[in-house]
Amino acid sequence: MPLSERLQSFRPHEGSLLWEGPVDGPQAVAHAVERARTAGEGWSRAKLDERLAIVRRFARLVEARADLLARTIAEETGKPFWEAQGEARSVAAKVAISIEAHAMRTGTLERPFAADPAGATQAVRHKPHGVLAVLGPYNFPAHLPNGHIVPALIAGNACVFKPSELTPATGALMQQLWTEAGLPPGVLEVVQGGAETGRALAEAGIDGLLFTGSAATGAALARQFAVTPHRILALEMGGNNPLVAWDIAREDLDRAALVVVQSAFLSAGQRCTCARRLIVQQDVSDALLERVLALVGRMRIGSPFDEPQPFMGPLIDNRAAERTLAAFAALPGKVRLGPRRPDPSLPFLTPAIVDTTGERAPDEEIFGPVLQWVRVASFEEAMAEANATRFGLAAALLGGDRALFDRFWAESRAGVVNWNRPTNGAASSAPFGGIGASGNHRPSAFYAADYCAFPVAGIEGATPHAPLVTGLD
Repeated sequence: MPLSERLQSFRPHEGSLLWEGPVDGPQAVAHAVERARTAGEGWSRAKLDERLAIVRRFARLVEARADLLARTIAEETGKPFWEAQGEARSVAAKVAISIEAHAMRTGTLERPFAADPAGATQAVRHKPHGVLAVLGPYNFPAHLPNGHIVPALIAGNACVFKPSELTPATGALMQQLWTEAGLPPGVLEVVQGGAETGRALAEAGIDGLLFTGSAATGAALARQFAVTPHRILALEMGGNNPLVAWDIAREDLDRAALVVVQSAFLSAGQRCTCARRLIVQQDVSDALLERVLALVGRMRIGSPFDEPQPFMGPLIDNRAAERTLAAFAALPGKVRLGPRRPDPSLPFLTPAIVDTTGERAPDEEIFGPVLQWVRVASFEEAMAEANATRFGLAAALLGGDRALFDRFWAESRAGVVNWNRPTNGAASSAPFGGIGASGNHRPSAFYAADYCAFPVAGIEGATPHAPLVTGLD
């Protein structure tokens, strides 16, 4: 097979080859969808308890193989091992959460139908869509696609999963774990490849597509799916997320600086909920910046298995590092902390801070460790700055009292709104998603059950009966 038809994954922290396999072209994708369609018929007819038994075995298997999964994630993404271990735990924990969500969000309702004197029952039950495609991201290559796959399987769907072309090894391992858990062949198909493979999957005979990734790709999918309204489309995209620092007591500045650093630079800035803009009260700006710079100066940046463990690792690859540097260079304003790239052959970047006060910065998601620092004089100005974005994923208020947070919550345009916690703090037991360019009002996590099944309403009686109508002789 020519090299161009092989997919390779490299360890970003050292550049060595981790995984290699064939690229699935349009024909291979179509065959995978056909296999899923055939297998899904039996899977959807299986009793819920039978499906749940397999899903629970998957959770136990992930717990037993947590070290293997975490090491694969760490090697393939470059994220610190402690962070990869957290992702592996989230994969197992998603099962219990999804079972609860399925019962709560898509359960069965049966009650007497009062309008029917013959004693009929009004019923609401849910059915799976059929075959759902899942397009996964590279930043959480196991946890985020798993957040689609688990609720989809519980509901009775079959899935065709395309991992990011940058994290195929993690995707392949996830399929292996499902197979070992006893999932019938074909119920979860995995296709590997880049944009061409993803387009082929979106164009195949699927019943819906569940996507986590960039706003540009999500918008392209929305345009494509606009002509097929019978197919479900759930989009979870990025954000140009604001963190507003206001009315912070002097004694709280050290803790506030920790929240800023975690919000902006966790996962090397490669979380869709990372703070991209700190909007700070003019009076405390200098004092807060001093503390943030001191923390960044103490930050360990290194490889996944370094000891002591680093705070953050590299970006996913050199192209991502180059994109981040180019986006940083395009920002107007005063550089307060410049990014460094210690080794041009590897995608390690140090954090960067640019004071863009009074400037018109591009409303784009910079998916790396870059923070814009915006100083404002009033809370009205702070809210205007916070909402000056086409995105709407995450927002957080740092400081203030309950009344100020209530105002912040009411005026924010975001699907995740936190108070005195990092912007990238989110619970799997709650809905997760955004508005504007961040999503299409189909939040994932606990609400993923909503888009994995559709409601069927009916009036049911044991014997034929029709209400009397006038006009009959």
